[in-house]
Amino acid sequence: MDTYTVIAIKFIMGTAVMILQINLLGKVEFAVNTPLNQIQNYVLGGIIGGVIYNKTVTILQFVIVLLIWSLVVAVVKFLRDQNRLFRRLIEGRPVILIHNGLLDAKACLRVGLSADQLMAQLRSQGIATIDQVKSAVMEQSGHLTILENSAANLRFPLIADGQVNADVLEILGRDENWLVEQLGYQGITDVEEVFLAEYAAGELKITSYPPK
Repeated sequence: MDTYTVIAIKFIMGTAVMILQINLLGKVEFAVNTPLNQIQNYVLGGIIGGVIYNKTVTILQFVIVLLIWSLVVAVVKFLRDQNRLFRRLIEGRPVILIHNGLLDAKACLRVGLSADQLMAQLRSQGIATIDQVKSAVMEQSGHLTILENSAANLRFPLIADGQVNADVLEILGRDENWLVEQLGYQGITDVEEVFLAEYAAGELKITSYPPK
């Protein structure tokens, strides 16, 4: 088998594995900039780009390496989906930059965000001053999520991935007892059963996790 044929076969196989992993993890996973996403891109790019032109690596060896990496990705995805602690470990946690209207300069510096960059991100979301902000969170993807001091401008869900957003509760003038009561009306006994809960037009709209 000539060199160009081997390269073509490796290229086709590498492309097929990339498509498989995109469908396995979901397209959103490849669109966001998380630590896990970066590692996966580097490793898969290194495997395909570094091996495809290497004559000493046979097609069989290339297949085995791709299968091993695909297995690792599948196991990590399974553990991440099944275990919230593992998900936080590999993806990190959001960093609170503003809480109750108070700016945490140390947190901003820790994530590499200057004062000018912070204000630019606030202005891009129509906010002129920190006084308008209840809380601001730097997400794992690097996106700044902002919760304003007005219930009319709520942009955070009340519950996301089984976790209650206490700031939203405070802005609504409610407490966890009220939330538990609202969940009970819809047959939900545990906050961790909730995938997403949004408060809009005086109504709590809940989407539960699918049954296991």
